[in-house]
Amino acid sequence: MTTYDDRASLSDLTATVERVRSSVEGVIEGKPEVVRLSLTVLLAEGHLLIEDVPGVGKTMLAKALARSIDCSVRRIQFTPDLLPSDITGVSIWDQQRRDFEFKPGAIFAQIVIGDEINRASPKTQSALLESLEERQVTIDGQTYELPSPFMVVATQNPVEMEGTYPLPEAQRDRFMARVSIGYPSAEAELQMLDVHGGVNPLDDLQPVAHAHDIVKLVETVRGVHVAESVRRYAVDLVAATRTHPDLRLGASPRATLHLLRAAKATAALSGREYALPDDVQALAVAVLAHRLLPTAQAQLNRRTAEQVVEEILQRTPVPASPQQSGLPMGRGFGQQPPRRL
Repeated sequence: MTTYDDRASLSDLTATVERVRSSVEGVIEGKPEVVRLSLTVLLAEGHLLIEDVPGVGKTMLAKALARSIDCSVRRIQFTPDLLPSDITGVSIWDQQRRDFEFKPGAIFAQIVIGDEINRASPKTQSALLESLEERQVTIDGQTYELPSPFMVVATQNPVEMEGTYPLPEAQRDRFMARVSIGYPSAEAELQMLDVHGGVNPLDDLQPVAHAHDIVKLVETVRGVHVAESVRRYAVDLVAATRTHPDLRLGASPRATLHLLRAAKATAALSGREYALPDDVQALAVAVLAHRLLPTAQAQLNRRTAEQVVEEILQRTPVPASPQQSGLPMGRGFGQQPPRRL
């Protein structure tokens, strides 16, 4: 049972997140919205899929986020010869004890960086399924809990298909959000040359938050109030993907849950103890699009999943915000007025 002592106040949350965000943005130039989404997924207890062309800083973003928090970090380079036991661990026979001893794999860390995840075989990719959803690993009938907080940040290249294995729908559905970094602006790229030209900025990156701080912030996000109208709005958006003529596979109930959790994290990051329909709208594309499969005709017409989600957002009626409808606010937080980062 969570008590108020297990939570941080909204002022503590915004102060801690501001430190982490400033640290990451010192490495990732000109992409504040990408950094904010990464922190949203972290506080919402989700996993992040970074999908973009080579050389735009996918792995750099994952490393910067990991090094900004004082916690255990493991990096897995996914290759065709990677084995499931390299990820989950393996039981090895101990001659002296005459018994099997479990050797944990790379997944036993608080932040796990999976680089080029689609380069491993489907057999190896499936080793992540249990850990992504249930935050545990089962080896030889024995279940091992993963540490808290636990987040997987995976990267993949969507344009190079030689020697890659696309992630199956079940695994994409376990990632809370997908983000594309994109090319930087000319000014940001020029600044990157000054900062990255001589030294690696990751070498000087120091932790600005502790793992137990993140655990408290997660408990704070869990306490954010979501009105029934906002919950229904999220359900309506997800349900619309299941009947859209341009989609042959809509979003799952897990997607609805992820959308709601991410909206609560966004509200907390904005200094609010209640979620708004705007929070759901802002996250709909990042949370839903990577789970959808367009029909063959939609692909011929160059219709993307992102465009379909945008269309659904335009068509779905938006409910009144909790402030307008007089719904109660959340409880258990400080009484200070809301402030935005």
